[in-house]
Amino acid sequence: MQKRSKPGKIGAMVQALGAAIVRGEITSGTVLPPEFELAERYGAGRSVVREAVKILTAKGLLSVRPRHGTQVRPLHEWTLLDPDVLGWMRNEDGLDRHLLLALEETRAIIEPEAAALAAARATPDDLARIRAALTAMEADQNTPQAAIAADKRFHLAILDATNNPILRSFRGAIDAILSAMFDFTVDVFAGNLANHAAVLDAIAAGDADAARAAMRQVLGYTRHHMLSSPALAGGEDPRKSESGETS
Repeated sequence: MQKRSKPGKIGAMVQALGAAIVRGEITSGTVLPPEFELAERYGAGRSVVREAVKILTAKGLLSVRPRHGTQVRPLHEWTLLDPDVLGWMRNEDGLDRHLLLALEETRAIIEPEAAALAAARATPDDLARIRAALTAMEADQNTPQAAIAADKRFHLAILDATNNPILRSFRGAIDAILSAMFDFTVDVFAGNLANHAAVLDAIAAGDADAARAAMRQVLGYTRHHMLSSPALAGGEDPRKSESGETS
């Protein structure tokens, strides 16, 4: 058997311990065993355990404090937009309904305003990248993986076109959100292409209000499909009021 390199061992340790925490096998508030016990349990060297703990601490899953040991943090302190953390939260049915809706809600806060800013600030190069991504989406609409990659490029190109360094820093978060949602939206991908084209047209025309509205149409289409998906049926929509209306 080929021996794993140290980075490979660290990655395996991060994966095993991170997944155990995220899936509730090691509960919030638990103080982890000492380093040497973790090394024995996971068949790893102590330096591997130490590096894995550092990585999981950076992802918000663990805290390390003198005299308190290494403790599992509560879910609300996790870096939920980290691709690894989202990946560990997936089960055979995908992500939890409420988490998916929270991710969609986050997009709804960021992306319409990003589209409006892009309409005001996009350079010719920015527009060319958005247009190229839409062209690829249309060409690859029947090839799921290529279509997904093009859709990501479209949305990330709009963030870049805001020419706002803070919004641009959301690229990783939006990428992770899109990856989490595509399981539920890729089968209706083609039906949302016209809405994406409307976003591009509004940005190219410099019409911020139209760009904002068009992006809301894109996200509304996605949300409607998610809520009607049998895989997500049975849970309450957290944005519904007692009267049954969506706010």
